[in-house]
Amino acid sequence: MDSIALWFASTLGQYVSKEVVIFIISMIPILELRGGLLVAWSLGVPILKAIPICIIGNIIPIPFILLFIKKIFQLLKKVQFFEKIIGKLENRAMKKSDNIKKYEFWGLVLFVGIPLPGTGAWTGSLIAALLEVDFKKAVLAELLGIILATIIVSFVSYGLLGSIVG
Repeated sequence: MDSIALWFASTLGQYVSKEVVIFIISMIPILELRGGLLVAWSLGVPILKAIPICIIGNIIPIPFILLFIKKIFQLLKKVQFFEKIIGKLENRAMKKSDNIKKYEFWGLVLFVGIPLPGTGAWTGSLIAALLEVDFKKAVLAELLGIILATIIVSFVSYGLLGSIVG
């Protein structure tokens, strides 16, 4: 993930400001806020400036995923090329849904908030949509998860990495 985020930073950084780079990275699946904060640290963006930019960037896709992903998947499944891809995405997401099913709201908070591979707001939104979690409940859980992820990743990137590298 780090190399992908840094590639985006170096490529986009030629055309837009550091802040726009971390905003865009925070909106991209897989990279999300975690990648945005790591890139912000590597670009020397102050933490208090980076956090709101990354949080807003990570939040923007959530309502669209929650509201539209099932309909988009239904349409794409009608095209043979996409049918298998969508099936794999759904199966992959549902394999990770056990804790969300079991602990509901807090399961979704922890799924989004604990920075492990394959977790985050995009996958959390997909799972919440597939499980038909109430929209308001899902948005609130994901917002809390993003805040938790912000605390953890800020500590790692600006705290631990900053003290080791800086």
